[in-house]
Amino acid sequence: MKKRFLSIGLVLLTTSNVLLAKDIFIEDDKSLKAAIKKAVAGDNLILKNGTYNDMNIVFYGEGTEDKPITLKAETPGEVFIEGLSNLQIGGSYLNVEGLHFRNGYTPSKVVVSFKIDDERVAYNSKFTNNVIEEFTQKDREIRDQWIALWGQHNEISNNFIAGKSSPGPTIMVELKGNEHIHNHHQITNNYFGHKPRQGGPAGETIQVGSSYTSMAPSYTNIENNLFEYNNGEVEIISSKSNHNQFKNNVFFESEGSLVLRHGNYSNIDGNIFIGDGENEHMGGIRVINTGHWITNNYFYKLKGEQFRAPIAVMNGIPYSPLNRYNQVTDVVVAYNTWVETATPWHFSVGSNVEQSDVLPPSEIRSARPDRTVFANNLIYNSEKAEYPIHSYDEVDGIKFVNNVSNHANKSSVGEEGIAKQNLSMTALSDYLMVPGLSREAFYHGFGFDKITTDLLGNERANGNRVGAIASDANSGEALFDRENFGPSWFSTAQEAREASVIKASNSAELIAAVAAAQSGDVVELTAAHYTIDQPIEINKQILIKSSDAKQKATLNVTAANTAFLMLPKGNLHLDAVVMQGNGQQNAISTLDKYMSKAYDVAITNSELSHFDNVLDVSRGSFADTILVENSTFTDLNNGFMLNKETQNRGTYNVEHLTITNSSFDSVEGMIVDYHRGGYDESTIGGNLVFKNNVVTNSGKDQAQNLLIKNHGIVNVTLKGNTFKNNPVELVAVLWGEKDQKPVDNKVVESGEITIVQNLKLDLMY
Repeated sequence: MKKRFLSIGLVLLTTSNVLLAKDIFIEDDKSLKAAIKKAVAGDNLILKNGTYNDMNIVFYGEGTEDKPITLKAETPGEVFIEGLSNLQIGGSYLNVEGLHFRNGYTPSKVVVSFKIDDERVAYNSKFTNNVIEEFTQKDREIRDQWIALWGQHNEISNNFIAGKSSPGPTIMVELKGNEHIHNHHQITNNYFGHKPRQGGPAGETIQVGSSYTSMAPSYTNIENNLFEYNNGEVEIISSKSNHNQFKNNVFFESEGSLVLRHGNYSNIDGNIFIGDGENEHMGGIRVINTGHWITNNYFYKLKGEQFRAPIAVMNGIPYSPLNRYNQVTDVVVAYNTWVETATPWHFSVGSNVEQSDVLPPSEIRSARPDRTVFANNLIYNSEKAEYPIHSYDEVDGIKFVNNVSNHANKSSVGEEGIAKQNLSMTALSDYLMVPGLSREAFYHGFGFDKITTDLLGNERANGNRVGAIASDANSGEALFDRENFGPSWFSTAQEAREASVIKASNSAELIAAVAAAQSGDVVELTAAHYTIDQPIEINKQILIKSSDAKQKATLNVTAANTAFLMLPKGNLHLDAVVMQGNGQQNAISTLDKYMSKAYDVAITNSELSHFDNVLDVSRGSFADTILVENSTFTDLNNGFMLNKETQNRGTYNVEHLTITNSSFDSVEGMIVDYHRGGYDESTIGGNLVFKNNVVTNSGKDQAQNLLIKNHGIVNVTLKGNTFKNNPVELVAVLWGEKDQKPVDNKVVESGEITIVQNLKLDLMY
């Protein structure tokens, strides 16, 4: 009787909970807190449509697999979380759906955390069908994460996530504690939109674990996601733990790679890497550590090298500490396809024995890959490509077997393992090319029987081939469809808008026109002279130009500090103008702080004189591109001062600085001071192009006796310039190890251009 009574009681309790489960509509922070406190399994906590500012949402409770507690928008996409806001989740079977985070940033270290505190951690919970868009820190130097995964069996799915500019991974999988390992988290069907260049390290889109938890088993699954224009740093995904899976993801024109940074035994299957055939920073897969299987991946038009190679197999450090580079061993790379990728395989990447005089033994990568197999892979190039392998050290631990290319292999390694075969490739859709070949002989290595399907999901037993695609595909079959990623209610498409031309005939109209313009508009100067007596703020894309390029308008600058003040997302283009200062102010400056997003500057066909600096920036500011063409600069104290990131953490103030076909005369100090400190390989490292310029009578008050300072900048082109009558000892110091060298420059009474082979930089790790 007692057991029966207990059974009936349980039934009544369950029935009671079902009856209590309900939709609860919420309109403010107070009602949300009350609803969360009372929520039971099956409840839907519905935020009414509208904008919610400064929300610290602490979502806790205990749902069940069949009856989760759900916090969701009344209408997906019509609930906006703004201001100083964040979300913490702690409990079981808690779902968050349909929210749009924008116009703000987290006041804590995380926007969405699957943990409230050590006692309230999320399990079996979901963050799905949401948007986090440019919810980035006001101060670019403040590190944060947008989503931190703790606990076990949690899911991030069908979200659109884009625009993070501050350092720190967009998504971080934490493994600190037994309750967070063996987590089996699912990161699936998300659309990771544009991630801007960061100008420093710690710009990963996803990081799974850390150096110091890298021996822990994670079992995180990252599958069916789109990474489009993810340019934060070299590691788009950084795997730093064991037993993770990366499957069927698309990396579209993204400046970085899927990197097996620490940890072992990952499965990388069916991923697509698409480049543009030109950008050398778009990579594929970088391999470190032990036991990975890399199968059925498709690489298209990739030109990266070394750390950003289509596939980069690294050298390790003997007896490496956890945070450096373990030797590559027991890796299988099989049934992959490289199309229009001339040199896809790079071995012993990072070999740096020659830098022993500037690096400690703990940084010397001399342990070559071993017990690694490359088999049944396909390489196709429509133009001659006879060097599929680039080796930076001896290649003696790689087994090449049954690989096929349509060109001879003259790489000096792997000759017997890469067979030349005439191939016909059929383009079925954009980016997708399928070979018309069938190869009877296959390498059947240990474990190869588990490779049962191909890139498109076809059974290999039904008609196997080398490469990622085992059998015929249907004409018109798309390699991927953007509609399959992210929330169904959100679209990245923007309505095309024709730029407006706003004419300004006096100084007041110029200031008013810039303020009223929409991004992309043109302000046309119709008068001969203008006075800028206050800084003009630039927070949009705008072109300011003379109406007649042959009769350039003159901007007389009397403002105390600067003529133009760059704000986040500002994009200023000055074309065919004359700017004159009084020698005390800058032509262009950035905000002193809170440069949360990148800006851009272009100066073309213009004349600037009598300024302190052409461009002076603040620490924490970052420009994606600064472009100077066909312009003259005279009677300045300095030119372009991009030198505020002096804390030696690998950061720098601009990604691309290009100065061409321009002249500099009577510049008292430096023409360019472009600084990057710290030994770091996770970023592009800056780009300086100084080409076909003339520099005269400059540098006389330069204490360092140097015209162009490019300390630590990785990519430097110094070509076709004339340096004449400059009283300095050095024009520039180039970095030989990065293959920097002067080309066709004329130096007359201006010191010399020197090359330092190995540059000594402060270690960051």
